[in-house]
This record gives sequence, C-alpha cells and structure tokens, in this order.
Amino acid sequence: MRQGVRLGVDVGRARVGLARSDRDGLLATPVETVARDLKGSADVDHIVAVARDLEVLEIIVGLPIALSGAHTASTQDALEFAERLATAIDTPVRTVDERLSTVSAHAALRSAGRKTKTHRSVIDQVAAVIIVQHTLDAERATGIAPGALLDANEGL
Repeated sequence: MRQGVRLGVDVGRARVGLARSDRDGLLATPVETVARDLKGSADVDHIVAVARDLEVLEIIVGLPIALSGAHTASTQDALEFAERLATAIDTPVRTVDERLSTVSAHAALRSAGRKTKTHRSVIDQVAAVIIVQHTLDAERATGIAPGALLDANEGL
C-alpha cells in the first residue's frame, strides 16, 4: 500500500464533493463541497489549492458509469473535469468507477438518521468518501491502485 493522502472528487452538475484519506491510506473523511463553475475555473482552482495544501499523493475522480457499464453524459462530464484537473496540477489524477456511490451515500445518510431534505449539503462529500474508501480498500486488497491514471497531455 502506497503511503500518502489521496483526495477524492465526486463531480456533480452543480457541486463537487471532496474527501481525503489519512497518510496511511486507511480511512477516508469528508473535506468540503465546492460549487461547480461551468463558465470558469474557480472550482478546479480551489480543488488544486486544497490538493496542494494537503500535499496529496494523487487525486481520485469518480466516474459515474451506468450499471450496464456504458458511459453516460455524466461520465463524460466527470472525465472532462478530471482532464481539467490534470492539466492544472502536477499531481497524478486517477479515474475510478463510482457506480452507485451516490446511492450508497444516500443510504448511509438515511441510516445515520439524516432527513432526505438535508442530504444536499453533504451528499457529494459522502459520495467522495465512498470513492476514496473503495479505492483504498481495493489497493490494499490487490496491491495495485485501481482505475486509470490520466495523462494530462493525452487524456484517457
């Protein structure tokens, strides 16, 4: 298992959830929710600043792939966001399958007694926690980091 903080990113149409791991790669915790900037780069710039502040080993961007395995408009949006991050920072950016992370996040919040109406403010952070935790668990189990490493010069 590689040592170092990972920053997880759950890309949504309106918001981006951020979560981080501890340096030992054992546990993921929420960081914050960032508003999407569809006309500029304030969202990417802020995430780059967070990544630099945390001195992350890598940034993990979840890809919302359909249950059938097909890519959707949301998948393409997340890929484009990951590419923007990769060109804005020297830190490696990895994409991972995040099927059902938002569904799992809603279930976790419900089981914690949180009302559905109050999910919006934290759902993206919880989904990012799930993305990071699944990535950590997969790497710990196999010794190989899951997903695809993005090359900022070539895309995926």
